[in-house]
Amino acid sequence: MVDAVTPPAAPGQPSQPVPAQPGQPVPALRTWGLFKRFGPKVAVQQFELVIPAGSYFGIVGPNGAGKTTTLSMATGLLTPDTGTAFVHGVDVWKDPHAAKRQLGVLPDGFRLFDRLTGAELVTYAGLLRGMDPAVVKQRTDDLLQVLGLAEEAGKLVADYSAGMTKKIGLATAMVHAPSVLVLDEPFESVDPVSASHIRGLLSDFVANGGTVVLSSHVMELVERLCTHVAVMNAGALVASGTIAEVGGGNLEHRFAELVGATEVTGGLPWLRPSHD
Repeated sequence: MVDAVTPPAAPGQPSQPVPAQPGQPVPALRTWGLFKRFGPKVAVQQFELVIPAGSYFGIVGPNGAGKTTTLSMATGLLTPDTGTAFVHGVDVWKDPHAAKRQLGVLPDGFRLFDRLTGAELVTYAGLLRGMDPAVVKQRTDDLLQVLGLAEEAGKLVADYSAGMTKKIGLATAMVHAPSVLVLDEPFESVDPVSASHIRGLLSDFVANGGTVVLSSHVMELVERLCTHVAVMNAGALVASGTIAEVGGGNLEHRFAELVGATEVTGGLPWLRPSHD
């Protein structure tokens, strides 16, 4: 374990994380001053991100904005250069075991133990967390059924489609009944049927008090599913709040304004079928 180092204060922020005041709700996930550099490139700058408990929170940004790096540091998968994160008030880097008991994480592109069957993989994830084998068996069966994988439970994960792989990864993230799910691009490469299964499960999770944090490139999806959104660009947080506060009725248009995207009109003359 690496103790987090408190970074210099970003403009307008105190030098130390301010604890929640008595009577104020404790955020489900809060990052403080996370900073990461890869060689000369600053991947994530220092900022505070507060994700309310019970929210369906989307994190959006162009490629290279720092979304995956931020989520990896916030969940204990990647050591920050400075800064830290809190899960329901528990410091991820000072008390990782307590924090990770409350977290379910689905990283983007994370390699699974794909020489196990689907049922074996979910079972392994549960047993690895010290759960009772009987409870793991019941929850594995329940998750495979709800996610439409019951008939594929005995198939090797290596033989799963992209959508099935996403779903089995989600099952491993949920088997221990976390209170916060952090999902990096959970709908990427997922077919419509699989996406419907995942959306239904996540919506039910939030409706019953859970918190979902997901990254996505699809503005329409975030606007339709999420209650809150944060926009990142060049490693910095440029906006955060409810969908209505940030999006103003058109999240895609607002996103383009916030990240300074320029509209591309026309095309390549030589790529037109009518071109001589």
